[in-house]
Amino acid sequence: MHVVDLSIIILYLIAVVIIGFLVSRRASQNIDNYFLGGNEVPWYLLGVSNASSMFDITGTMWLVSILFIYGLKGAWIPWLWPLFNQIFLMVYLSAWVRRSNVLTGAEWITTRFGDKGGAELSRLAVLVFALVSVVGFLAYAFQGIGKFASVFFPWDIAPETYAIAVMSITTIYVVAGGMYSVVFTDLIQFVILTIVSVVIGIIAFNAITPAELQAAVPEGWSDIVFGWTLDLDWGALLPAGNDRIVDDGWNLFTIFMMMVLFKGILVSAAGPVPNYDMQRMLAARTPKEAAMMSGIVSICTMPRWFMITGVTTLALVFFREELAAMGDAIDFELILPWVINNFLPVGIVGLLLAGLLAAFMSTFDSTVNAGAAYLVNDLYKRYLKPNESEKTYVKASYAASFIVVALGVVFGLMAESVNTVTQWIVSGLYGGYTAPNVLKWHWWRFNGYGYFWGMISGVAAALIFPLVLPDVQPLYTFPYLLIISAVACVVASLMTEPDDEETLKSFYTSVRPWGFWKPIHAKVVAEQPDFAGNQHFRRDMTNVAVGITWQMSLMLFPIYLLVYNFSAMWIVIGLVLVTTVFLKKNWYDKLEED
Repeated sequence: MHVVDLSIIILYLIAVVIIGFLVSRRASQNIDNYFLGGNEVPWYLLGVSNASSMFDITGTMWLVSILFIYGLKGAWIPWLWPLFNQIFLMVYLSAWVRRSNVLTGAEWITTRFGDKGGAELSRLAVLVFALVSVVGFLAYAFQGIGKFASVFFPWDIAPETYAIAVMSITTIYVVAGGMYSVVFTDLIQFVILTIVSVVIGIIAFNAITPAELQAAVPEGWSDIVFGWTLDLDWGALLPAGNDRIVDDGWNLFTIFMMMVLFKGILVSAAGPVPNYDMQRMLAARTPKEAAMMSGIVSICTMPRWFMITGVTTLALVFFREELAAMGDAIDFELILPWVINNFLPVGIVGLLLAGLLAAFMSTFDSTVNAGAAYLVNDLYKRYLKPNESEKTYVKASYAASFIVVALGVVFGLMAESVNTVTQWIVSGLYGGYTAPNVLKWHWWRFNGYGYFWGMISGVAAALIFPLVLPDVQPLYTFPYLLIISAVACVVASLMTEPDDEETLKSFYTSVRPWGFWKPIHAKVVAEQPDFAGNQHFRRDMTNVAVGITWQMSLMLFPIYLLVYNFSAMWIVIGLVLVTTVFLKKNWYDKLEED
């Protein structure tokens, strides 16, 4: 690595640590400031911060490998997360979450289930899920940053050592500045990432001809439309590509996408998992701003696809033979660092590596901040030291951050690869989360005991399934996890008493969800004759469908541009314009202030 590039990276790392200490005095006033920025951060900064947190280096490496192997059909595969959950949040769920006025997702449970036995168990269930998911995400980040850094930096150090070093630096400024540090460093990181993404896109566009790209990919690679099977044959160009498709188990692509859509809709309707995404909603100043924050995320993540597609096309044309030479030891997750090493000039490499380190740090800092919030607010403060000073809780937050990072490192050392952790998080773990978190919004009879047993049974099954069914793809375990969890939810709820009536009425009138709330609605109207229930189910679902089209079109614009399919590019630009006008009239103009 050139000294100029190394200097840029070192200066960047020093700068973000300094920022953390500069905002530490304001963050350390109380835990509301530390974890939510005192609900004073503007919605657009929270949105940019959220988008920056999603622009992670590990996910970028994974998405490059997906687009490389699956071509334009790979644009559907991010729905595994699911990518479109941001649309559900934008349309209605972010506002519902923010109306609770709490600090964490576990504390939110009191809003829905009260503070009696079932509610206490539910809080513990959310705490367990939050910590398991946060540690899972940190293990995922550990795998990616270690592999990435070991390729670039000039010292002969193991990937695990690099990962620990970078995570340690990031922990320093997260601990010092809390949410303020996270948001303001994320803003810097977003600017860097956007610039380098566009630069990579320009380099790829100018370095490759349409004919060269066409010669480097199998027939059907450029088609986004799919049939019953994937119909991609890498045999003549890169036999290991066929092996990857077999390993993923997605050759029956229609069945795969049906499962992805089924899972994605349910997971999205469940609302945000207790991580950095939910913290941004709770940190918004108002419910309306929480919705707008989620809306801007889809716009801010669009530049990422210039980088993903540019790296992919450069690798297809110039790196395919080197990949083939790896034989059985092929590692598609090395595509991203190889392209950076071979195509970017001095200075730009340093800026890009700083940006990609920023991407890692952005995801990492947000995850650590969210995980520490649960440890302090929902464990230490609630059960161990309920009457301590704010200074004590802030100091406990420092310790909690270090604990969360240490757990992430331990599990990161145990993980096999980025792809392994990715699929377990998005398919297995979320399968145990879905049923209780859909029911909590929409069924009045669902109580705290049902939530507890639904969450615990689902998360336990998600942890056990990889051990007893190691050869089954995590996605295909989702229906079984869903059934186990849903049965536990319903049985436990019906075998125990309903939650306190006053709690249910308070939740229904403040959050105002739609769903099966008729008995509670009748009681509320008897006391408040002018109360109007939420009748916007059809409008919300229409906006979700249009919003998914809008989000997908934003993502496809840079992809079509960089694969030289200009006719399709103009079509998606038209779709962006039409859907934007529709959402302006049918969503934005109808957002409620409270």
